[in-house]
Amino acid sequence: MEIFELASELGKKLKDDARLIALEKAKNEYEKNAELKKYMVEYDVQQKAMQRAVAQPERDMQMIESIQNRTDELYRLISEHPVFAELNRAQAEVNELMNAVNQTIMTQITGEEAAGCKHDCSTCKGCH
Repeated sequence: MEIFELASELGKKLKDDARLIALEKAKNEYEKNAELKKYMVEYDVQQKAMQRAVAQPERDMQMIESIQNRTDELYRLISEHPVFAELNRAQAEVNELMNAVNQTIMTQITGEEAAGCKHDCSTCKGCH
């Protein structure tokens, strides 16, 4: 088998992995969640308002503080939202899986196994 055929087969197998299935489900839930969309749109609007406010020659510090407080609140609402948290958790699991797959490939290429790999590339001899 050619390299790209093997890569294609690996991709098909990965697509059937429970972690990738969970990530796809989490992405779908995220995309259809009206509450999160509302928070995200307002967050973007607040960010743009902040940019305009700080660019003014005479800054209204009370307005800037108000915008910052709302931006912070929106960030908290988004990051603590269960749908967003699930998306982050699922993405982290897929990242871990992909790091392990890449490490396995590198081990085959280099012949060196990374003992106790923490997925922190700075401590790994296999990739560098």
